[in-house]
Amino acid sequence: MSSIFDDDYFITPLSQFSYTFPNPRNASDEGLLAYGGGLEPNRILSAYRHGIFPWFNEGDPILWWSPNPRLLLYPKDIIVRKSFKKVLRKRNYEVKFDNNFELTISKCAEVREKSGTWLIKSMQEAYTQLHEMGFAHSVEVYRNNEFIGGLYGIALGKAFFGESMVSLQKDASKIALKALCDTLSDRGYNFIDCQVPTAHLQRMGAKLVNRGQFLDELEEALQSGGDIGSWQDFKWEYSDG
Repeated sequence: MSSIFDDDYFITPLSQFSYTFPNPRNASDEGLLAYGGGLEPNRILSAYRHGIFPWFNEGDPILWWSPNPRLLLYPKDIIVRKSFKKVLRKRNYEVKFDNNFELTISKCAEVREKSGTWLIKSMQEAYTQLHEMGFAHSVEVYRNNEFIGGLYGIALGKAFFGESMVSLQKDASKIALKALCDTLSDRGYNFIDCQVPTAHLQRMGAKLVNRGQFLDELEEALQSGGDIGSWQDFKWEYSDG
């Protein structure tokens, strides 16, 4: 397999016939380490198992990333401030898991497009396939039976890889994240991979870790059995305890 040389590091073109990725430990801090291939479910799962994720815009080749540092949220470390506790205590919302994955990802895509980033149709279709296979999951928040926000991502072993969040009403995605953290903590998950730094998630307790540490923690998380299949039976209600 040949490579191109750019800015002092290699970016590897991926074969359509191989799901093998270059070692992310050798990538630049920016994290771009490969391009091309396809969005077949097993290729995406292989990427996540190696700490790599696809991220690209409409019209670009598929780009595969493993940035350094990495933003991780350990479920028990989520920060719930007083103002948000008041929101949670109202309980004028309902949280559901895997109730409507396609709606969740489509709403995430709409918001991303408005902000100038892209969650293009091929990505939506690929993650919907992964949902049907039992690997991709959504956490949804409803008020008066109306979808008001949520998030989605991929679960492998005891790691959850967060992909995107959306709030159609204030604090909805934060409620979804709190529900996810509590549920994953109860089920023994090691971390939520938030991928790249955002001030919002860091305020909620996410921490920057060196990529090498992340990859070590990922290897450990993958050694444990996960929850493959529908999460529709998962239940969550806020508790101050």
